[in-house]
Amino acid sequence: MPRTALRICPLCEATCGLTLTLEGTTVTGARGDRDDVFSKGFICPKGASFAAVDGDPDRLRTPLVRRDGELREATWAEAFDAVAAGVRPLIERYGPHAVGIVLGNPNVHTVAGALYPPLLVAGIGTRSLFTASTVDQMPKHVSSGLLFGDANAIPVPDLDRTSHLLLIGANPLESNGSLCTAPDFPGRLRALKARGGTLTVVDPRRTRTARLADRHVGIRPGTDALLLAAMAHTLFEEDLTDLGALTGHVEGLDELRAALADFTPEAVAPACDVEAATVRALARELAAAPTAAVYGRIGSCTVPHGTLGSWLVDVLNILTGNLDRPGGALFPQAATDRTPRPAGPGRGFRLGRWHSRVGRHPEAKGELPLSALAEEIDTATEDGEPIRALLVVAANPVLSAPDGDRLDKALGSLDFMVSVDPYLNETARHADVVLPPPPPSQSPHHDFAFNTLAVRNQVRYNRPAVPLEDGRMAETEILARLVLAVTGMHGADPAAVDDLVVGQTLGKAVTEAHSPVHGRDPGELAALLTGDNGPERRLDLMLRLGPYGDGFGARPDGLTLDRLLGHPHGIDLGPLRPRLPQPLKTRSGRVELLPAPIADDLPRLRQALRERPAGLVLVGRRHLRSNNSWLHNVPALTGGTNRCTLHIHPEDAERLGLRDGGAVRVKGAGGEVTAPAEITDGVRRGVVSLPHGWGHDRPGTRLAHAAADPGVNVNQLLDGSLLDPLSGNAVLNGIPVSLTPVT
Repeated sequence: MPRTALRICPLCEATCGLTLTLEGTTVTGARGDRDDVFSKGFICPKGASFAAVDGDPDRLRTPLVRRDGELREATWAEAFDAVAAGVRPLIERYGPHAVGIVLGNPNVHTVAGALYPPLLVAGIGTRSLFTASTVDQMPKHVSSGLLFGDANAIPVPDLDRTSHLLLIGANPLESNGSLCTAPDFPGRLRALKARGGTLTVVDPRRTRTARLADRHVGIRPGTDALLLAAMAHTLFEEDLTDLGALTGHVEGLDELRAALADFTPEAVAPACDVEAATVRALARELAAAPTAAVYGRIGSCTVPHGTLGSWLVDVLNILTGNLDRPGGALFPQAATDRTPRPAGPGRGFRLGRWHSRVGRHPEAKGELPLSALAEEIDTATEDGEPIRALLVVAANPVLSAPDGDRLDKALGSLDFMVSVDPYLNETARHADVVLPPPPPSQSPHHDFAFNTLAVRNQVRYNRPAVPLEDGRMAETEILARLVLAVTGMHGADPAAVDDLVVGQTLGKAVTEAHSPVHGRDPGELAALLTGDNGPERRLDLMLRLGPYGDGFGARPDGLTLDRLLGHPHGIDLGPLRPRLPQPLKTRSGRVELLPAPIADDLPRLRQALRERPAGLVLVGRRHLRSNNSWLHNVPALTGGTNRCTLHIHPEDAERLGLRDGGAVRVKGAGGEVTAPAEITDGVRRGVVSLPHGWGHDRPGTRLAHAAADPGVNVNQLLDGSLLDPLSGNAVLNGIPVSLTPVT
């Protein structure tokens, strides 16, 4: 008899609740969970394809170990023996920084990816950490760190209560939202319009989201920070600033006014290709709205001034009094956040505590730019050892990082490489050991990261829908054993990793005056934890110590794992609410409007006032049925509009002699690719667009469907030299390219 099981979708940031249909231990279908407290039945094509993703026949079922130059199936014991023998001697000989760690996007979609990579980094002691954040969102982390003192204190738009929403570089009708966790983002935008609100979209493409907007501003790519600076200038010039309840929590207002004096609408208009009158109208409408929120995303992050643009998004929210108020942009509070500490000055946020060995790129949030990974492997210097071993967890940087050809060659030169991945993909094919996690139906799920970005406070948890198959190993155990293997404790019980974290966390909590367990015995508290395994005990610990927790009995009605398990559709914790000044960790204890690194970077933005691209520039795009490179092997999620084509405006196509469907050679600083042209007025003149994450044509992979329609790797057009200097984020949008028809 078919049965059903609940599961939170792990395939994008919307985190929708699903009801799975199962035949035995096989998932045969998925629909939206109408009783889910957050998504209320919404589902997108990715969630509807959960069964196909879960049952993909190309998923690896057993570990692979390289023997005589060939990857062959092995036992788990053999695989971890090989990891310990391959990595540990390199650490002892060359030091911890000679081991690099690469964390990919899917890590934030799993319980294991949230709980264990920090232990891996700390256990090795390496500074050679690279993640997908530096080809995506790092500018927002850096700007939040500088403004608020905490790189993870990211305000999100209060979608359900705002009356005016300005989106810049975001296309949530395709992406489902990003750094803003919101099931049914499209429905929330339509509800905004239905209640009389206004939607404005700034984007060089006429996306699905732009077509829904009341106003679409077709900006020149890469000039978002100039436009936002001119809007802030207008607010000052026309006396439209009103901090409201923020007064007293903000410093640097006069300094900010002076710093933006040169960015008049008239000055930025030629560079942005947006009329000065439109810039002023955008600022006036924002100031006049009863409530408003500005939200910028990947299009405004992956550009030369990504950190400045991200900073100015929040500056506009602050200047109009919309930060930290209902209907504006607020700080979510997840159930697993740390116990809220009393408001007051903190340690602040620092950049550049160390630098990369070759390019001298400053770290940001403990990470080095992914663009620098290849040179850190293949270039020798007198300043330390190159990376000799690499641990890659749920990442495919050969496709996601600039200049994949160089990185592909660099990976082949490593002394040792481990890949934790369900697929043998373009990156994992270089590994000496591949450790495959089980499919999502066989894993638990809680959104540690995305609940800190959710537009409504809530908490949900699913145990595995089906038990682990014989021969599989839970992803949590894989990563715990990996920690042990590379830190000199190979063969120890993996439960010891979780016990260590529990002990350290409780040992610290009992010493903190603001903690609900201050002064209590850590051992007695640990004995109270529930859960079937170490990861569940850690979740119970975080819930109990969190802002809604029971404090180990201090608040009898508070959250615990047992209480959460009694609510299979989740627990609603209410709408976002004002929280300042508690989230602030700046040294002043206030929002610091003009931090020194920002002020020091403004001359570079002033220089951009005089810059004009001479030819075509390239931007990326998202597809509703895709999530970077990791869903292209699922037939149900490819084809249709989800194709790797070059979008080009009809006038540009005519001028260059391109025909619809014809092959066109695209050349950039890092190389060239050939893709079919798709002529459309959905992209403005002077701009072409290729999607991110394709290029599945390298030998040695086991991605049969993806290889049949590989597309091209847009990041091969980049040489890795273009970075936002504050965040180290790769510049992926607004890059110059040339086109040639292929006859």
